[in-house]
Amino acid sequence: MKITILAVGKIKESFYREAVREFEKRLGRYCRLQIVEVLDEKTPERASAAEQAAIKDREGAGILKHIRDNAFVIALAIEGQMTDSPGLAEKIRLLGVNGTSHVVFVIGGSLGLSDKVLGRADMQLSFSKMTFPHQLMRVILLEQIYRSYRIINQEPYHK
Repeated sequence: MKITILAVGKIKESFYREAVREFEKRLGRYCRLQIVEVLDEKTPERASAAEQAAIKDREGAGILKHIRDNAFVIALAIEGQMTDSPGLAEKIRLLGVNGTSHVVFVIGGSLGLSDKVLGRADMQLSFSKMTFPHQLMRVILLEQIYRSYRIINQEPYHK
């Protein structure tokens, strides 16, 4: 299975980059992993609702151009469905069993995801009601994908 992490913005801090590299290495034995970074738009301080919507739309257009029609898209969104690690593992396993060859996880920018991206998503997934920095969210997502493959393969993993 191919898994793409489609994220708005770059990883700036070296400790996050190191964590991402570590999970890329670990996941290499389970899937073909691709990380695609989309340009994040600068948000002016005190941006109006219209300005924020326009920024999300521009970021969304950048995201959507990287999504193929046959991909199963999981958008990370606070209002999405919550699950536990075994639940995510089962979702990934079932997608593979049912013939899905490409899963795309989408991480939005500081303002979230545009309505068009959320509309394209086959599933919205929430990790928490809290907001996380997109750099940290990328590491958390990669860890959970790795944990999912360990669960799927009935391999031990620390709790």
